[in-house]
Order: sequence, then C-alpha cells, then structure tokens
Amino acid sequence: MIDAGTQGEAALKGPDLEKLRGYLTQQIIRYLEEHKLPPDKRKEAVQGLLEQAFAQTKLVLPRGDKAALFREISNDLLGYGPIQPLLDDPDVSEVMVNGPRHIFVERKGKVERAPVTFQDDAHVLRIIDRIVLPLGRRVDPDNPTVDARLPDGSRVNAVVPPVAIDGPSLTIRKFAKERLGVADLIKFGSITEPMAQFLEACVKAHLNIVISGGTGSGKTTLLNIMSSFIPDKERIVTIEDAAELQLQQEHVVRLETKPPNVDGKGGMDIRGLVRNSLRMRPDRIVVGEVRGGEAFDMLQAMNTGHDGSLTTLHSNAPRDALARIETMVLMAGMDLPIKVVRQQIASAVDLIVQQTRLTDGSRKVTYVTEVGGMEGDTVILTDVFRFEQTGVSPEGKVQGELRATGIRPMFMARLKAAGFDLGAQIFMPGSGA
Repeated sequence: MIDAGTQGEAALKGPDLEKLRGYLTQQIIRYLEEHKLPPDKRKEAVQGLLEQAFAQTKLVLPRGDKAALFREISNDLLGYGPIQPLLDDPDVSEVMVNGPRHIFVERKGKVERAPVTFQDDAHVLRIIDRIVLPLGRRVDPDNPTVDARLPDGSRVNAVVPPVAIDGPSLTIRKFAKERLGVADLIKFGSITEPMAQFLEACVKAHLNIVISGGTGSGKTTLLNIMSSFIPDKERIVTIEDAAELQLQQEHVVRLETKPPNVDGKGGMDIRGLVRNSLRMRPDRIVVGEVRGGEAFDMLQAMNTGHDGSLTTLHSNAPRDALARIETMVLMAGMDLPIKVVRQQIASAVDLIVQQTRLTDGSRKVTYVTEVGGMEGDTVILTDVFRFEQTGVSPEGKVQGELRATGIRPMFMARLKAAGFDLGAQIFMPGSGA
C-alpha cells in the first residue's frame, strides 16, 4: 500500500505543485521497485497508483491541472519525460534539447521552440540514461558523448558535461513510420518525373552515386528511395553508424558500427565494416554516410568491381563534395599526391546528387551532376539537372524550377547497355517540370 502524504484542502500552485509532483513520483517509484512489475504491466499500474496516492493526500486540484500533472508524471516514469509528447507528435521530425530550459523541435521543415522544459540538469541526465542504458550504451564525464538507435529506429545523440558547457544536450531524429517512395518526392516537388526516371536508370545501370547535402536535408530519405531501385536479385550490404535504411529487398545484410567497451576494445567502425563487406560477395555496397578514412576504402571498392555503390556525405554543393572526399581520403593516412586522389575519385564516382533544405523548410534535389573524368589537375563536373531559384513568395515560399540543363551525360552508353533508352527529350531545357 502507498503511504499517505500531508493532508490539505487548498488547490496548489507553483512550488507546492512541484512538491506534490515529487511526492507522487517517489511513491510510485517506491512501489514499482518493491513489486518489480514487468514493463508491459507498468503503464496500467501507474495510472491506478497515481489516483490512489493523490486521493490519500486529500488535496484539491482543478481537473485539467490534475490530468496534466498525472500525464507529466507518467511520461517521466514510463517515457522520456517532458519530450515524450513531442516524440508522439507525428508532425515533429526532430527534437533538440539544449540544456533543461531550451528545447526545440523541427516541425514540417521549420525549427521552433517547444513549450516544455526539464526541471534541471539532473532531470535531463535521468532521461538520457533511460534512453541509452537499455541500448547497452553509457554516457558520463569520462564518456561524454553517445550515438545510439532507439528500438523504433530513431537516432539519438547525447552530449553531457564537461563537453556540453550549458548542460546536457540531447538530439533525437525521429524514425519516419511511413516509408516515402519516389512518387512522394515528385508530389512534394523534391524531384521531377524526368529526374526520377534518370536516377532510377543510373541505379539499375550500376553507376556509383554519392548523395551530398547538409544536416537535415533529407539525404537518408533520398538514399532509401534510390536504394529501392536496386533489383531484388542482387545482394546488398548496408553499412551505417545507426541503422536507418529501410531496404525492402530480400537479399540484404545490414551492418552497424559498434563502440568499444570500457577497456577501449571490441569496437568496429565504418571503415572496418567497409573492408569486411568486400569479403561478403556484395553486388552493392550502401554506406549510410562517409565522414572519415572509410572514404578511401569506399573508392577502392568502387574502382575494383563493386559498381553500383551508394553513399551520402555532408556537403553544400557538388564541387564541395569532391573536396570533402579528398579530405576524407587523406584522413585514411595514405600519403598520396592530391592529383592521384582526384584521379581515384574521378574514376570511381559517376554521379553526385545534391540534396538541399531550402529557407522555407522544403527539401529539394538541387543538382544532379555527372563526374566526367579529369582535365589537368581538375575533376570535371557537368550538371545534368539543377534547381534554378527565381524568388521568394510573400508567404516565404521559395520559388523556382527544377529543370534539365540540355547536356546529355557521357555515360549514356552504359544506361543504354543496361536497357534504358531515355530519349533526348528528358535532357532538353525546360523538360524538368
């Protein structure tokens, strides 16, 4: 039985409400610890225990305040505290906690402040522990950062003091429950029908494709959709830090990095997984994101018979993407002249697809660019499609047109050999719409 608290008849506000919240929370925690209820029984039990504990206090609260208090305590005990309603909101795609008092969300492509707060740093740390401990991860002053994946596929990053100066930071990128398809991107205006036909042909013709874009621009979504073009009969190995890809093909091997244990041993990074994947007889290697020395191994794979590989990287333009790949190859510790690195890139990568989040929150493929070999010390880039912005509407909506440039890529013979005769009209200026 739960013990009764201090009796009273007045409705509660401010500090007194916080005292009641703390009292009820402690009573429920004590009961749950004593009775060791399984997780699937806790939700029903907590609601009844809250009613019982509150009734014994003989306190009075307006019905709405009482329901809100019970909801907050339930979220704290069973979910992820103040941010649980944000995670339950289907319109919210990302939750960002910058310390206990500053919480932001991305809703329909726009970042806005959320009307919730944590009590203090310790409260944020408790929720972070609740998230990462069941996943076999830990975060503390000696290991102040952690990347993890929730059971529903959402991606979690947490940073705590002393690295996080203004209090614990938590970022959750929610896993999209509805899997988008190429028709959705066309409907949203992210790509056009001719672009979709072209990209499908490039994937099926085993071109090596890099998807470039900034944070939150939709790279992984586009990678998911382009991966769906891979024929079912091919063996695909996917490699990710936190598994997000939702490939529907039957012959898929999913690999995910593993952090080292407390002794610093037993870890496996992207680079190690890329190397290992080459021994797994893949028809395709799909790397969720390259951000370090694994770029060198990825280029080697692309240049040694593993055509049709796909990956993403952080960059703001196709030319910047090449510079990023150069830098990442050098991070592998290979003492190669820059011209040799560029030759490796030019011979390995066939296409760069630039994904951009525009100022109005919309996401578009702004460039589809062919990598056309070398001219002197420079890698040749040729835009096949691009987005041409014409202005911004009074409502803040970015206006412009996705269109072909009129240039046919040099790999057209490869597309035709794979059975795709796209026709010249796709590449005519003005055919993008």
